[in-house]
Amino acid sequence: MRQNKPVTLVLLMFLVLVVSGCASTQQPHDYSAYRSHMPRSVLVMPPTNDSIEVGAPYVYLSTITRPLAEAGYYVFPVAVVDNFMKQNGLPTPVEMNAVPLDKIRSIIGADAVLYIHIEDWGQKYKVISSTTVVKARAKLVDVVTGSTIWEGTAQAAEGSGDGGGGLIGMVVAAAVDQIVDSSTDRVHGLSSVANHGMVLNTRNGLLLGPYNPEAVADTRGR
Repeated sequence: MRQNKPVTLVLLMFLVLVVSGCASTQQPHDYSAYRSHMPRSVLVMPPTNDSIEVGAPYVYLSTITRPLAEAGYYVFPVAVVDNFMKQNGLPTPVEMNAVPLDKIRSIIGADAVLYIHIEDWGQKYKVISSTTVVKARAKLVDVVTGSTIWEGTAQAAEGSGDGGGGLIGMVVAAAVDQIVDSSTDRVHGLSSVANHGMVLNTRNGLLLGPYNPEAVADTRGR
């Protein structure tokens, strides 16, 4: 693993800004419900999965904690939560996602739950090129009211062999190159890029949480 972290973070944040700018025609998220039920802690459910890659949920899960923590939230350790649920008779993400919110609140004590559904994942091969794709939908749900206080999409794609992709493609490729080396599955790095773009998007991403010192300057929804 390369250790050029400052370069990696710069590339990731530049990608967030590029994606945010390209999405400027979209309506900004309504943060009123989010502000009314501002969470301090987030439990991330293992993702449900529509892709053909059976290992996608847990690869994705390994890349979501960091951006959530950087945004300013306490994130329950995903491996501990997954193991706890399996030991209590819930062996699959589908069953885990069906746990009632009142149980999550009383047993685990989370303020909000992040539910994730993977729509597309992995490498798509063509004759002389391939494309690596990550696409997932996420929603943040308040455990007290059951209301969805935020929704977002984690999406990134990187092509090889066709020289295309434009500015965003070049930024994605550069960011992934900083995250992975030749022995690492590139989709893991792409998932990290996609999640940073979703969570830290200054237009439609998560509000900065209480553990981020810059939260007071986040005026979205006020």
